[in-house]
Amino acid sequence: MSVHAAVTSAIDPGTLRLFGHGEAFGWPGLEPRWASGAKQGVGTARSDRSRVWFTIAEGVLTEIFYPSVDVANTRDLQLLVTDGETFFHEERRDLRHTVSYADQRAPAYLVASVDPRGDYLLSKIIICDPDADAVVMRVRFEPLTERAKSYQLYLLFAPQIANRGYGNAARVVGFGSHRFLVASREHVVAAVAASSGFRKASAGFVGYSDGWQDLHGNLRMGWTFATATDGHVALTGEIDLHKHKDFTIAVAFGRTDEEACGAALGSSHKRFDDLLARYANDWHQWCAGLLDLRREARDAGRTFCTSAMVLQIHQDKTHAGAGVASLAIPWGELAGDANAGGYHLVWPRDLYKTAMGFLAVDDAASALRILRYLERTQAADGHWPQNFWLDGTPCWQAVQLDETSYPIILAWRLSTIGAIPAGETIEMVHRAAAYLIRHGPVTEQERWEENSGFSPATIAAVVAALICAAELLDGSGGHRDAEYVREIADAWNAQIERWTYTHCGALLPDHPEHYERIATIAPVMLDPLDAECRVFLPIHNLPPVAQTPVCQCCVIDGGFLDLVRLGVRAPDDPHVLKTVAVYDTLLRIDTRVGPVWHRYNYDGYGEKADGSPYDGAGIGRGWTLLTGERGQYELAAGRSADRHIETMERFGNDGGMIPEQVWDADDMPERGLRNGKGTGSATPLVWAHAEYLMLLRSKRDGQPFERVQPVYDRYVRRQAHSSLQLWHVNFPVPAIAVHERLRLQVDAPAMVHWSADGWTTVHDARTRPAGLGVHTSS
Repeated sequence: MSVHAAVTSAIDPGTLRLFGHGEAFGWPGLEPRWASGAKQGVGTARSDRSRVWFTIAEGVLTEIFYPSVDVANTRDLQLLVTDGETFFHEERRDLRHTVSYADQRAPAYLVASVDPRGDYLLSKIIICDPDADAVVMRVRFEPLTERAKSYQLYLLFAPQIANRGYGNAARVVGFGSHRFLVASREHVVAAVAASSGFRKASAGFVGYSDGWQDLHGNLRMGWTFATATDGHVALTGEIDLHKHKDFTIAVAFGRTDEEACGAALGSSHKRFDDLLARYANDWHQWCAGLLDLRREARDAGRTFCTSAMVLQIHQDKTHAGAGVASLAIPWGELAGDANAGGYHLVWPRDLYKTAMGFLAVDDAASALRILRYLERTQAADGHWPQNFWLDGTPCWQAVQLDETSYPIILAWRLSTIGAIPAGETIEMVHRAAAYLIRHGPVTEQERWEENSGFSPATIAAVVAALICAAELLDGSGGHRDAEYVREIADAWNAQIERWTYTHCGALLPDHPEHYERIATIAPVMLDPLDAECRVFLPIHNLPPVAQTPVCQCCVIDGGFLDLVRLGVRAPDDPHVLKTVAVYDTLLRIDTRVGPVWHRYNYDGYGEKADGSPYDGAGIGRGWTLLTGERGQYELAAGRSADRHIETMERFGNDGGMIPEQVWDADDMPERGLRNGKGTGSATPLVWAHAEYLMLLRSKRDGQPFERVQPVYDRYVRRQAHSSLQLWHVNFPVPAIAVHERLRLQVDAPAMVHWSADGWTTVHDARTRPAGLGVHTSS
């Protein structure tokens, strides 16, 4: 590999000039789409001086994020090959790719792409410049036959700046002897430089005047347009293979053309081996500080190292502690500007799981940054939005009570290990606990983000959070509030089976009892009991024409296992054991690599039967994180989780990325779908990697890592019970048993007008403040 001489990266304003011949034709270009959601690799530098993140799919560089981890600026950057006369190859579609690590303890990727005819090999190493906002790629074109020595190589750059494909401007500019491919929108500028320089360059509108159309139609580059303005654009540059069989490409960012071009020029001319060494060394130092769980793994620690890095890669560098669910856009090939967020948004639930993954490897500092970020983004009323951009702006608008519960649990965990002083997060905890008490136990959406009602998973998180809040309130002197919070937790814990457990027997013969996925109306509130079979539960990820009339007692998911994992129920609780049998029968699939579970029966979020992408209709597929959750249950039950650990490792692709979903039908090689391997939904999913790390730690500890010990002590060991029924506007209790106590809870002072004998006699009682912003009358 040649060494390039260092050049100055400073470019004075006004010194750049356009190259080419006028404006391209075909405005505004084809409707934009994003890249495949099945990433083979993701990466960033450990240094905060480098605010770029990259992804790899189908063997090519895909979305690059800048200046934060929620802003995508490219669709892809790939190479095109022709002989000028007979053929045209697009790297992404026409070559065979393998992805491996240039360094096992750093997200530095080696991509080898082979011509199916055996004429040439393209190899790339992809990293970030630790000192610049630049992704750097070292490329080598290796002819394997004599005729390949005369082939021509081109770079195709498809920018989609600031999360949008439309409204971009592209131009070819020069500084001295250097030419740059430049794109911009709003206040973001992207520039591409090659250490070899570009013999020719052109801007164009995608589908009409871009370089792909030129080369595909003519096998030679004939267009050299200088600009393509305000549309869906692409840029092309020719590499002179006669002079440069190996070269460095840099994609850099800035606020101006000069800033971005200067960064690209500087990064493309740095000695690549030095960049790689520094980039890798920074990651080595971080990895060396983690708790080593390689002995608990089944693959000598390969997935352990990758998973820890995946969690860190998805963290932002400007908004400390912020992290996104994935750098992928599910089924990105169908997603356009209307789906700009993809999975690169903050979900408080996923961020909690990320923090737990960090704690599993003893990285308390990263978990603490997440807690601080959650403190900053909490709404004034105490809850967190369903998901939001890094600056806290909500994206989707629903409320999920578990997402308000998990930050409380995280605060408690960090306090137990001394990462935060007692009472330091009490304001956040107090507001969140008050929100749960005012709005629970019914959630607007459960963890699958679709239905409202009584969810075992959500109630498990709420009860655990309230006990954690009480512990923290006690520690800061708030004993009165702590007592009230525990009373509510006990009351709701005592009702879980009455709210979410069915005896209808309509789902599976010989298994009449089980926890439901979610109950729109609590079974205890229905009279007669068989009325539950007439409560329709809509499946919100299917279009109306595909809806099946299904009742709530005939839908099951694995959310009930949260009761065990968090310590609310014992693993051998009869309700849990009966539900496990139904869950396994209906939702477990044994893939070629091991067992996986569907989210719930009737799920439509996944590829269609023919393997085509989910477009609002499909068939739910196996979720890898559920294999990890099931492994924690097996450990809680005193059994081995090795099979679940090994299965999660084998779900990973060549880059070690664990997907959200795996294909659980016969192979469809024409669609890239293999049994037990990732679908087109989202790879990697940070939650899945966190689940894997927690599973390793659970094996090491001999119990579920997510168990909340005071919850386990209270409800499993001591079996605390409650006869309290809580009435409030969100949940009006229709009746109580003779032995139960009724408490009315309202959000403001009130007079309660009541009778116990059919209004023969009437009583009035004023409510009293109970703390946490509520008023009660018992």
